[in-house]
Amino acid sequence: MPRWKALPGELDPRVTELVGQLRLLVDRSGLGVAAVADRTGYSRTSWERYLNAGLLAPKGAVVALAEVTGANPVHLATMWELAERAWSRSETRHDTTMEAIRISRARAVPGEFGPVVPAPVAGAPEPQDARPGGAGRGDGSARRKRRLTVFVAGVVGTLAVVAATVWLTHGAGKKDPGATPKTPAASVSPRPVLPPGVKCSGASCAGKDPEKMGCGGRLATTATSVTVGTTLVEVRYSKTCGAAWARVARAAAGDRVEVSAGAGAKRTAVVGTDVDTYTPMVVVKGAGDAKACVTLGSGRAGCTA
Repeated sequence: MPRWKALPGELDPRVTELVGQLRLLVDRSGLGVAAVADRTGYSRTSWERYLNAGLLAPKGAVVALAEVTGANPVHLATMWELAERAWSRSETRHDTTMEAIRISRARAVPGEFGPVVPAPVAGAPEPQDARPGGAGRGDGSARRKRRLTVFVAGVVGTLAVVAATVWLTHGAGKKDPGATPKTPAASVSPRPVLPPGVKCSGASCAGKDPEKMGCGGRLATTATSVTVGTTLVEVRYSKTCGAAWARVARAAAGDRVEVSAGAGAKRTAVVGTDVDTYTPMVVVKGAGDAKACVTLGSGRAGCTA
C-alpha cells in the first residue's frame, strides 16, 4: 500500500476530500502509481503531484481513474467540480494577498517626508506673546524683521527660478534649427512582486516552460477543455503569471498540440514519450483569451471553444 505524504493543512476541505478519495481508490485497486499512470494515460510524475496535492488533477484524469478502478465516475466528477472551484478561489485569494503586500511595500518608504505640521486655523487665538500688550510686545520689531527677511528670500527664490527657466529655454546656447528634439524617456513601471518560485510575469513568460517558470501547480487552473477521440486537450491559465498554455492527456506520440491567443501568438508542442504534454506559454489578459487545439496522428483535430 502506498505511503502518502501528509496533505498541507491550508488545503480547502473539498480539495482534501477529493485527494483523499483518489488515494483510497488507488489503495483499494492494489495498483502502484506507475500502473495507474500506465492505465489512465497520465504520466507517473503527474499522478504523484495529483495524489500529493501539488497539482489539482484534471477532470479527465479523475474520470480515467474511476474507470480503471471501477468507481462511480459521476460522483467523482461532482467532487472534482467542487474542488476545482475551491482551488480557483484559493488562487484568487493568494493573488489578492500578494497585491496587498506589493502596495504596502510601495507605500512604506520611511523617512521620505518629514512630519506633517498642521496649518494654523483661521480665527484661532494668537499665542500669548503675540497679543498686543502681552509679554512679547518688545519682540514686535524682531518679528517684523524676520517677516521681511522671509519675504525677501521668497522674492529672490522666485527670481532664481525664473532666471533658470529662461536660461534653460533660451540662454543655454542657441538651438540648432536642424536638431531633432529629444523624446522624453518612457516611464518604467514597477515590476510586480511575484510569489516565491515564480520566475516570470506577463511578457517575460512568452515562450517559456510553465513548470520551470513556476506558473503551474497551484497557480494554474483549467480554463476550458475538449475531448477529441480519447485525447483530452485543455487551456491552462495562470493569473499570477498572466499567461496560458495548452496541455494534452492520453495522447499518442506524434500528436500535435497548439495554444493561440490574440494577434498571431501561437506555441506548439509535439507529443513524444510522455503522453501528458504541454506547450510553452503565451501572454494573455484573461483565461478566455486563449484557445487550445490538438491534431492527432490520424488527422483528426479539435479545439476548445
